Amino acid sequence: MNLTHLDESGQARMVDVSEKPVSVRTSTASGRVLLSEEAVAILRSGDTPKGDALGVARIAGIMGAKKTPDLIPLCHPIALHGVKVSLEIVDEGVEITARVKTADKTGVEMEALTAVTVAALGLIDMIKAVDPAAVITDVRVEEKTGGKTGDWRRS
Repeated sequence: MNLTHLDESGQARMVDVSEKPVSVRTSTASGRVLLSEEAVAILRSGDTPKGDALGVARIAGIMGAKKTPDLIPLCHPIALHGVKVSLEIVDEGVEITARVKTADKTGVEMEALTAVTVAALGLIDMIKAVDPAAVITDVRVEEKTGGKTGDWRRS
């Protein structure tokens, strides 16, 4: 298997994408924050001690997607044309989904994963006084479209 982020001597490198064509690319990622019953009840009631926990988490996720190349060492800075972060309260906690879109030379899987993870961290920051045992879990790419490898969807 050819690992594209390693040079001939095995050293990490940023892949040269200058010759790749621009194409529309999307990626959707998901994850969960597992919470106590008390924390879920407080989120459902809207009476979180620090304010709008879901709103803050949503904005944190969008900001995280935009900062991905600052956080992931070999990730290309690309123009993001759309970031949508959704949070749904469920009995076990909160399910998070992020969809990221670009028209660029490389994909947005890392941006979608970062959006989900940073949204989860933002949510935990807002609810930690109620549930210090919150857990981020199941962060994963669900699908991607565009680019040389085409479309992919988790089965």
